[in-house]
Amino acid sequence: MSEYRLETNALLGGYSREFDGVALRELDDLAIVSLAIPLGAEKQAAQRLEKTYGIQFPAVGKTAVTKDAKTRFLRLGQDQLFAIFTHPTADAQKTITSQLEQSFYTTDQTDVWVALELSGENAVRALERICPVDLHPSAFENGDVARTSMEHLGTIIVRIESDHFILLSASSSAGSFLHAVETSIINTL
Repeated sequence: MSEYRLETNALLGGYSREFDGVALRELDDLAIVSLAIPLGAEKQAAQRLEKTYGIQFPAVGKTAVTKDAKTRFLRLGQDQLFAIFTHPTADAQKTITSQLEQSFYTTDQTDVWVALELSGENAVRALERICPVDLHPSAFENGDVARTSMEHLGTIIVRIESDHFILLSASSSAGSFLHAVETSIINTL
């Protein structure tokens, strides 16, 4: 009997490229777990997040980072957060669920999204060509998150620092998303 072994592959082959003033790379080991707050249990969920991770519950459109900087929680809506963290194996949901003790409904979203990291002095200029979100630091601060579209592709954008972003888009259109961001960078320079 033949034995087959499945191996994970990065959606974009581990893409990484340096441009003039911009670095773009795939975050192929980023785990994404969706956290839904049970109806009427926001207070308990916030308490669990503070007790487990030592962070305040972020407001909608904001993020919170654990003290060890290993996990970032994105507040995407009134009753939804994403936990994003580096995790190379397929058990990310179990890791979060065991720590939060059923305070949230969780769903592993890792394979649903492609993650790109965009950084450098020309990063904002490149994003302004395709992102309708006002990226001025007074309107979109460090730690802010927004759902938007870039070149007609649904996107989540997170500002880590002034010239450092994480972009999430559907894995089913990963190649098109990369092409849109890369083309915008090239046309900016």
